[in-house]
Amino acid sequence: MNELLAGLLEAGRLIVTVDADLIEISLRSLQVTLTAVAIASAIGLPLGCWLAVRRFRFRRFVIATMNALMGLPPVVVGLIVYLLLSRAGPFGVFGLLFTPTAMIIAQVIILTPLIASIAHQAIRELWAQYHDLLISMNTTRWQRIATLLWDGRRALLTASLAGFGRGIGEVGAIMIVGGNIDNATRVLTTAISLETGKGNFSLALALGFVLIGLAVLVNLLIHTLSRTEVSGRW
Repeated sequence: MNELLAGLLEAGRLIVTVDADLIEISLRSLQVTLTAVAIASAIGLPLGCWLAVRRFRFRRFVIATMNALMGLPPVVVGLIVYLLLSRAGPFGVFGLLFTPTAMIIAQVIILTPLIASIAHQAIRELWAQYHDLLISMNTTRWQRIATLLWDGRRALLTASLAGFGRGIGEVGAIMIVGGNIDNATRVLTTAISLETGKGNFSLALALGFVLIGLAVLVNLLIHTLSRTEVSGRW
């Protein structure tokens, strides 16, 4: 209990004093996660919608595989990305290892199946309602997908927010491909891991409270801007 109280007090001190390291680490966390979520959403949302609309051979296998990849172990993703981006790997020439870009790549791989799977579930129910209408209007497949994406935008926002929630708390893959380098690739989760290993539990808890607060703040901001909860809507 004393450790939790000390962590809360330390978090308050860091925020009130506008600690430079905390600001830098927090901004880098947001930069990496928001960029990864944007890219993963650009891939996953249309993919989930396409799978809901399109009928083809092995479709169920593809959907089952996508759902299974939701539980993809982050450390395995980190290891694969590390091998691909290392000097001996096929993309080592780009020098991306131990950079925020490598961290974004790892997060995109982790988040895309999650966002696509949630989007597929939401759009599949919507497609059942719109199926007859859109077909009777002789729309193309891409027109149907665009219509479903727009009409289901609030449900799809939930998919992206779920991706953000997982991404902002990611540590395994980030640690492997980013290296937790001070002033370069250190983010809130890797900083918490470092301080815990050093036995500095108060600072680790403080960073943890800041991380939770940041995640809640971003979610509230997005919900407010998108007006997902307004008077008269249930």
